[in-house]
Amino acid sequence: MYPELFRIGSFPINTYGVMLAAGLLFALVVAARLAKNDGLPKERIYDLGLWTIIGGLLGSKLLMFFVEDNVNIFSLDFLRSGGVYFGGFLGGFITLAFLIRYYKFSFWKVGDAFAPGVALGQFFGRQGCFSAGCCWGKETHLPWGVHFSDLGHENTGVPVIGPDGSDLFLHPTQLYESFTMLGVFILLFYLHGKKKFDGQILILYGFIYSLFRFSVEFVRDDPRGDLLGITSVTGLSTSQLISLIVAAGSAYFLYRRSQKANEVVAE
Repeated sequence: MYPELFRIGSFPINTYGVMLAAGLLFALVVAARLAKNDGLPKERIYDLGLWTIIGGLLGSKLLMFFVEDNVNIFSLDFLRSGGVYFGGFLGGFITLAFLIRYYKFSFWKVGDAFAPGVALGQFFGRQGCFSAGCCWGKETHLPWGVHFSDLGHENTGVPVIGPDGSDLFLHPTQLYESFTMLGVFILLFYLHGKKKFDGQILILYGFIYSLFRFSVEFVRDDPRGDLLGITSVTGLSTSQLISLIVAAGSAYFLYRRSQKANEVVAE
C-alpha cells in the first residue's frame, strides 16, 4: 500500500508502474526461454512479445473506454490507468495471432510459450494494483481484511471510511489474484515440459484464469462500468460474462486438441 516509491523532483515514481514493468520484463524472459525449448527463435519471440504488449495496452484502454462512464482519454489518469484486463488479454491475443500468421509460426506453440509468462506478469501487476489501491474488494470482517491509506484514496478513490465513520477493511482482491496467478505460473511452467500436445498450456491458462476471475468478481467492489447493459440485465459483470465465454471456449479446444492428440497416438 505504497502508491509512490519515491520522487524525482516533483515527478512521482509510482509503484504500479514499476511492478507492471517488472511483470512485462519477466514475462518476456520466460516466454523466450519456453519458446526456445519448443524450437522457436528466441530473438523473434522478443519482437512478438513487445508488439503483443502494445496491442494489449491498446485493448485494455479501448475496453475501459466502452465500459466506464465519463472517461477522458486525454487525461493523465487515463494514460496511467492499467485499463481493463480482459481488453488487454483480447487485444494482445489478436495482435499475437496476426503476427504469428505473418511470421508463419505455430500458433499453439507460441501460445504455450507466452501463457506462463502472462500468469507471472499478472502476479507482479496485481501487486502493483494493491500498492496503488485500485481494483479493491468489498467490505469484509475477515482477519486478512485490508485498510488502505489516505494516499491510496486520493489516487484511486478506494474507500477507507465506513458508513459509521470507522476504518473500512476490504477484501484484498488484488492479492487473491496475484498469488493465485503465481501458483498458475508455477503449474504451467512445470507442465510445459510435459505437455501432451501443442496448445495445452495456453488452453489451461485460459480455462483456469477465467474460472478464477468469474469467482473473484463476486467480492470486487471497484467501479468497472457496464458494457451494453450486461450487468443490469444478467446480474453479472462484464468480466464475468467474458470469463464464461473464455472458459467455454477453452473447454471446447481442450477437448478437441486432446482428442486429436489421442488419435495421433493411436495411429
